[in-house]
Amino acid sequence: MAAAAAGHHFVGRSNRFWRVIHLAGFTPEEILAENDRTILQYRCGLTTMVERPTARADQVSTPEFVAAAARFKQKIARYAPRFVAFLGKAAYSSLSGSREIAWGRQQTTVGGSVVWVLPNPSGRNLAFSLDQLVDAYRQLYRAANHP
Repeated sequence: MAAAAAGHHFVGRSNRFWRVIHLAGFTPEEILAENDRTILQYRCGLTTMVERPTARADQVSTPEFVAAAARFKQKIARYAPRFVAFLGKAAYSSLSGSREIAWGRQQTTVGGSVVWVLPNPSGRNLAFSLDQLVDAYRQLYRAANHP
């Protein structure tokens, strides 16, 4: 909710996103949330599947994900990234129609983009330590930079 109020992605002291992507190799320094647009300089972009702000992913219903899927797929087709990473399993599960989602690279694509499912770096996600998050994100970084 803080990110929506601030108008920047991953705002909040407990959110580990900016630290994780820096430590994983995506950025040479840790970006401040208020400078989130500078991520574009590093050939990365940020978007959401469902644009309604929520405090937790489980506050978005499956019908909301399904309703947002077409617009999301159009966005991916328009920008044509090589990779699309979902932070957490909920959105990709709704998009793919599968309940059994593994972490990491998926066998399917979205709009021709290779799909990765990564743990959400939210401070509320206590199931993953900082080191585990960095390891997961570093796998995507290596795939993107060493085809």
